[in-house]
Amino acid sequence: MTDRATAELAVTTCFGVSIDGAKLGSFSSCEGLGCEVVLEQREEGGNNGFVWQLPSRIKYSNVKLSRAVCADTSQVAAWIAEVAGGTKPKTAIIAAMTAKGDVVAAWELLGVVPVRWTGPSLNAESAKIAMETIEIAHHGILPSNGPVR
Repeated sequence: MTDRATAELAVTTCFGVSIDGAKLGSFSSCEGLGCEVVLEQREEGGNNGFVWQLPSRIKYSNVKLSRAVCADTSQVAAWIAEVAGGTKPKTAIIAAMTAKGDVVAAWELLGVVPVRWTGPSLNAESAKIAMETIEIAHHGILPSNGPVR
């Protein structure tokens, strides 16, 4: 593999996230970026050889972001409080970054709403890192050329 090709690979160690320009910080795990085309089956009278498979709509899976608890945790709490107060859905940008912080690929999630936040399990007898997870619902995903604002 060439040096250029190696430099452009997305390293799965850091994902920067922003919501309408407000940074939520970096996350170590991002799961659920994807969609599914829902098919509707139609049988045509007199044609017994096959069933038509017609696309009807697209379903988007929720995105789960995880990281160690840090100072940016307050940004997530502020966003959840804002949504609870009746704000409109926003646009999120999730960017896969290299170890140097260069954006390799980014995705825009349309109409994002936080649906679940899970805080850390706190146990003084355990030496585990305190982790948090936020789950986000959305109604569309697009490739993004923009930076994590």
